[in-house]
Amino acid sequence: MADFLGMMKQAAQLQSKMQEMQEQLANVEVEGISGGGLVAVRMTAKMDVKGIKIDPSLMKAEEREVLEDLLVTALGDARRKAEAAMQEKMQSLTGGLGLPPGLFGQ
Repeated sequence: MADFLGMMKQAAQLQSKMQEMQEQLANVEVEGISGGGLVAVRMTAKMDVKGIKIDPSLMKAEEREVLEDLLVTALGDARRKAEAAMQEKMQSLTGGLGLPPGLFGQ
């Protein structure tokens, strides 16, 4: 019975910490870059895009396809960094709770 109560206490702690983490993730920003800095995308660790910067040299009609490709690459880079930031937060959240590895996508 003591194990069950301990697990319930851990679950309550985890739920509280998950809520805190979700709030923190909205404030963590990463920047994805492509084309050697010609395109940059800022997003939160919750995958909300906050801004896009495009070097003026790419603002030519004949460079449209290049720009589109660089945007896709920069968004992918930002997404990977946001996922890494989220994973890091999850690691710090669940690390002290004695949960098995692999739980919550770790």
